[in-house]
Amino acid sequence: MQNLSLEKAVDFLQAHCQRVTAVEEVPLLSALGRILAEDYVAAFANPPFDRSPLDGYTFAAEETAGHDEDNPARFKIIGEECAGDFFAEDVPKGCALRIMTGGAIPQGCNCVVRQEDVAVDGDTIRVPFGIEPYTNFCFAGEDIQKGTKLAKKGTKLTAAHIGVLASMGFAMVKVLGNVRIALASTGDELVSPGQPLSPGKIYNSNLYLLASRLQELGFAPEIVGTLPDDVEGAARIIQGYRDRVDVFLTTGGVSVGKKDIMHGVVEKVGQRLFWQVAMKPGAPVLAYTMGETLGLALSGNPFAACATFELIAVPVLAHISGNDKILPQRAQAVLTDAFPKESWGRRFIRGYYENGKVRLPEQHSSGSLFSIVGCNAFVDIPAGTGKLAKETEVDIVRLYRVK
Repeated sequence: MQNLSLEKAVDFLQAHCQRVTAVEEVPLLSALGRILAEDYVAAFANPPFDRSPLDGYTFAAEETAGHDEDNPARFKIIGEECAGDFFAEDVPKGCALRIMTGGAIPQGCNCVVRQEDVAVDGDTIRVPFGIEPYTNFCFAGEDIQKGTKLAKKGTKLTAAHIGVLASMGFAMVKVLGNVRIALASTGDELVSPGQPLSPGKIYNSNLYLLASRLQELGFAPEIVGTLPDDVEGAARIIQGYRDRVDVFLTTGGVSVGKKDIMHGVVEKVGQRLFWQVAMKPGAPVLAYTMGETLGLALSGNPFAACATFELIAVPVLAHISGNDKILPQRAQAVLTDAFPKESWGRRFIRGYYENGKVRLPEQHSSGSLFSIVGCNAFVDIPAGTGKLAKETEVDIVRLYRVK
């Protein structure tokens, strides 16, 4: 197949990949960003006991009724309790317990008074005012009731989720297996950052761009590096990942030039699904299967690689991982800048979306990388559209951003 629409290409790819269903149990401290494989429910109330929110004394509030500075209520101090201790006895009438912040309020008590608000005389305190029941009193279950659903299956765990699960005693959680992704670039012209740049060479920005973006989305790609501009050599490396990864992602080598090797590579390692998507930039997308592994070869031009990654690879990865939150979102916005080019075919241009408006950068070349900085949306321009004036309402694709 060739020259598919963007939507058909995405649907076709999703039909040729499997959602991750393998479940593993991992330590809670290793679960950040992972997808829950089952619901988690509170087995008990939290806090599990009535507790004090401050340092002071606890007793029965009713015994202060009618008392004032001239006639203070008096309580005998029968003990002391810090957070983590537990006073198991009932506190009798006329008695009080010194209690620290977080301490469990014992039976017979229903309030806490600040220690600086009472007078201490040996083993007795004087309370010079009346107190309402449940003053300075934190109830059991005030945060979480028993049976509360803490996090549901399919949730991507954030730091807040981790904290809640820890508060309920979960040391291990069941999560979906990670999506296994291998990432490589093609091109003898590519040099790794940090190495000398000789004439005719460029630094391999695509590898760093996509590796970092994958990490932003919660994935941990295996970095293969730069593949040689040689069909046999590149095929040998890619073949080594057959059935070891869910997705093998490359940039470069997909057009019709002398060193566009990926066509020959696919013939050796697997079965081609399609080539070319009806969009600009990044039309020469090459998709293939290699056993159970899905291969996606994207354009080597920086913005073309970025655009096709966001519009094609991300929906596929969302499908495999079960994490729909990373999907691009459709919306409408008003242009704050004109776009002076006609679009004979469907075109995506980068933009900066905020409050219903989208601002365009000065540079729109598919080879431009700097104008991607801050880009959080693409303007989707239909085929056959003329020049766009300011204040034109346009369709946009909002990109997932970590908040």
